[in-house]
Amino acid sequence: MPPKKPPAELTPVIIESRIRVLRCYRVMLDEDLAELYGVPTKVLNQAVDRNRERFPTDFAFQLTPHEFTDLKSQIVTSSSGYGGRRKLPWAFTEQGVAMLSGVLRSPTAVRVNIEIMRAFVRLRQLLTTPGELVALVQKLSETVQVHDDRIKVILDVLRQMAAAPPPPPARRIGFVQTDHGKNSPEAKR
Repeated sequence: MPPKKPPAELTPVIIESRIRVLRCYRVMLDEDLAELYGVPTKVLNQAVDRNRERFPTDFAFQLTPHEFTDLKSQIVTSSSGYGGRRKLPWAFTEQGVAMLSGVLRSPTAVRVNIEIMRAFVRLRQLLTTPGELVALVQKLSETVQVHDDRIKVILDVLRQMAAAPPPPPARRIGFVQTDHGKNSPEAKR
């Protein structure tokens, strides 16, 4: 199998689109890394096999059949009966990808590795920790509550302004009795 050509231009979007979350780790699959490095997946995995001591389970792990089945709907893979993968893929964490730079030493691998490390750093900066996220949501909730209260006051004032003014008190129909009776000056005449 001839070596794969890496993408001509490595943009953050190309790299970040290949970072997945498995087992609570951000990882890249062996086939994606091999494509970016411009080597066959088999060559990448052989280099890892020859240097297993550099890849503990928190740096690289092989997917379980269940994990691989779940990923099939998300990635294009060929059936193992038709010349496709015969082994389960490997997933490399950020530290595993960094360790690959010591195993694959071509200029392309070095250049790609630098860009992959930058992509992991960008993702880490974008995604906050759960504790920070809870604090942000709490602060947002409090801000929204304050705004809701203020909006209610504004709406009440607007409703009062938009309402028709109350009608003037109705005048009573009929005669008004005055004190023109016995004590009035007219009665004394």
